[in-house]
Amino acid sequence: MFLYARLKDIIRIPPHRFVEPLEKVSMELLNQKYVGLYDSELGIIVGVYDVKVEPVGRVLPGNGGSYHEAEMSLLSYKPVLHEVVEGPVVDVKDFGIFVRIGPIDGFVHKSQISEEYVEYDPTRPGFLMKQSNKIIEIGDIVRARIIGVSVGTEREGVRVQMTMRQPYLGKVE
Repeated sequence: MFLYARLKDIIRIPPHRFVEPLEKVSMELLNQKYVGLYDSELGIIVGVYDVKVEPVGRVLPGNGGSYHEAEMSLLSYKPVLHEVVEGPVVDVKDFGIFVRIGPIDGFVHKSQISEEYVEYDPTRPGFLMKQSNKIIEIGDIVRARIIGVSVGTEREGVRVQMTMRQPYLGKVE
């Protein structure tokens, strides 16, 4: 699920960037700092926008940069257990498929692709369902349910495990 949050932070503007517009520099620095980070409450931060910076900053002794209070909006994506998601298949391996869901890729193990017997076809590459002769390959849109979310470090990100073995899930046709 995508989330919206409003945050406050203090941003350091380096001296060599004093000649540039404050809003532009702040937006760049805040995006560098936050985009891609994982927060337990917000999930993966996708973007920073609507930055409002206090024009008068503080300079600390021995530090040439100026420190400004900034208020910003964040857009983030947090995978939620049991959430049903749709996305394109972006990679197929002999052990399962990877599906793009928002800013990350979720994984569906080959045992979770279908109730039917599933066989990997390396010539496509794709998975063939034996009874119905349906094929899932790169570019197909699939619907899946999130069954597991594991979190690494802040920069490692999130691993999402999914299933398509329930009614109304699978390849969208």
